[in-house]
Amino acid sequence: MKMTNVIALDQLKIKLKERFYEILMTYTQTSFQGCLNDIAKQLKLITHAKAIDVFILNDSTLRYQLCSDPSESNEYIKKEPFHLSTLQQLVNGVNKTFSYPSGDDVLYQPKDDITSFIVPLQIESKHDGFLLFLFDNQSFDQQVVQLFQEIVQETNRLIGKVKFFHKSISVKDKYEMLYRVTSKFHSSMNINDILKEVIFTLQDIYPLYDCFLLLSQDDPQTEGLPVREFDYQNKEYHASTEAYLTGQIQFDDTNDQKASMYAPLKGKQGVYGVLQVVKEKNILFIEDEIEFISILANTAGSALENARLYEQSKCLIADLRLINQSSQELNSKRKLSDTFTYMADLIKHSFKGEEVGFVLYQNNGNTPQILKESTSFFTTNEGRSLITFLNEKIEQKTNMVFIGDFQVKYPDLDLPFQSVMAVPMIHEHQVIGFVTVLHPNEYFFSFETYKLLQSLVQHSALTVVNSLLKEELERLVQTDYLTKLYSRNYLDEMMNQHLEVGQQGTFVLIDIDNFKSINDQFGHDTGDAIILQVAEVIKENIRSHDIAARWGGEELAIYLPNTNIVAGEQVAKRLVKAVATRTSPTVTISCGVSYWDQQINGGSKAIFLRADRALYVAKEQGKNRVVKQNEIAI
Repeated sequence: MKMTNVIALDQLKIKLKERFYEILMTYTQTSFQGCLNDIAKQLKLITHAKAIDVFILNDSTLRYQLCSDPSESNEYIKKEPFHLSTLQQLVNGVNKTFSYPSGDDVLYQPKDDITSFIVPLQIESKHDGFLLFLFDNQSFDQQVVQLFQEIVQETNRLIGKVKFFHKSISVKDKYEMLYRVTSKFHSSMNINDILKEVIFTLQDIYPLYDCFLLLSQDDPQTEGLPVREFDYQNKEYHASTEAYLTGQIQFDDTNDQKASMYAPLKGKQGVYGVLQVVKEKNILFIEDEIEFISILANTAGSALENARLYEQSKCLIADLRLINQSSQELNSKRKLSDTFTYMADLIKHSFKGEEVGFVLYQNNGNTPQILKESTSFFTTNEGRSLITFLNEKIEQKTNMVFIGDFQVKYPDLDLPFQSVMAVPMIHEHQVIGFVTVLHPNEYFFSFETYKLLQSLVQHSALTVVNSLLKEELERLVQTDYLTKLYSRNYLDEMMNQHLEVGQQGTFVLIDIDNFKSINDQFGHDTGDAIILQVAEVIKENIRSHDIAARWGGEELAIYLPNTNIVAGEQVAKRLVKAVATRTSPTVTISCGVSYWDQQINGGSKAIFLRADRALYVAKEQGKNRVVKQNEIAI
């Protein structure tokens, strides 16, 4: 192109203004990106350049970004962003010819037949961008440089107006939508609804962008939403991790094709996730987009925080209600077995544990006893091995066990469960036992679940101790301190109960022969030892549901429910024979046997009197024998 006179140059300036005016008038029908493409095309037509490209400074990364269509310039241009410092090094003035740098900052491949110019732009501030002109040397006329000043003025003016129009057109709609979204956020206490609203809003406003939510593992499942977990090991997500940790917006343009913006979902108390917005690398993140996405993310973060606090408050109320109800139920339980049966049902229902085990320490806290109220797994060898393992972990201290990946952490132990919790049961700073809960899935129990279990076990500890003390007191009341046989009152009570519901029974009254002479000859300690020996013989020769008691002094008694007189006599004779051979010093016993059925009853007192008379007869007949009630005159 030859421009040899001022008239031709003026005509070119007029044509430039006309073309730019047309772009401005049709801007509402295109995007900001499309407008930059139109500017490049019109300048190419006017100047007859081989290629023209528009670079705009990305304020977020401080790098010049190719914003016009690079399709016609691929043979000259590498698509890496161009850093601000590089432009400052290369541009010495508006009319200076472009010089090629070396190293990683090379943006253009030099060609001998191409003349290139960089024309800086100053849209709102210095170094807002630049135009790159590439001319074929054969058709290039040096006088075209005289048009550069006019091009700079008109391009600055046009891009400035377009940016202003772009903001004016979009800001109203965006902030109306932001107001509407904010209202929805604060009217909802559902975390999933808030996250959905964030994504749907961005997709509606920026349909060309891809949006993702980066959330931690403990966040709820959001079906149908583009959710990613944080990968702290992946260098690609360094910017997202930085946004999460610092609470500041981060940018990443290291990918060849894509650029990302990471906006933290930030509340007053912390960061609850990160919003990732991905775009094509040649599309610029402009200032108002960054501001809008940031405001949306912050608003969503506050709403998420409120929703989480609401969920936490509901959980806390539910936990307190559970603890209160369980405490009332536990305090109403009279027996220890009832206490642990209730706890097993409660833990399986409220904590979703598949196996629940209860352990109490016996013999001054040295021996762990697995209670029968535990689930079936703890009756197996695996279950008993796990109890031994947990017992070693707790070691009579207040150490907790909270494991989410048991097989990974302890590969040598063959356990079909991954999630394991064990809470020591503590009373007055002493571990009296522990409760363990198992589930086959990894990380099934949250730490909040563990704390709730810990609170439940702590509340139950006093109930367990009270039940143990109560049962011990009842045992002391029901048993004789010397022989550990039942007391006379307890036998009488149990016999009267059986008289009301049973069909028959046999009562055996036992007396140690010549016991006074044993005390006189050997002393009372030996006398007590003889009573203990006879008591042990009795325990070994009766059934588990038979009731043996110390009747008083050297007299003992046995009630055999649902037993006829013949069987009762056989038991008595077996005892007489065993005592004579297993006591030291050797003693004998005499037995009186009475019986009742539907025809012969008269109550417990009458039964005792019949046995007492039979015993008297046995003594009179020479001792060391058994006499039945039907062998005497009643």
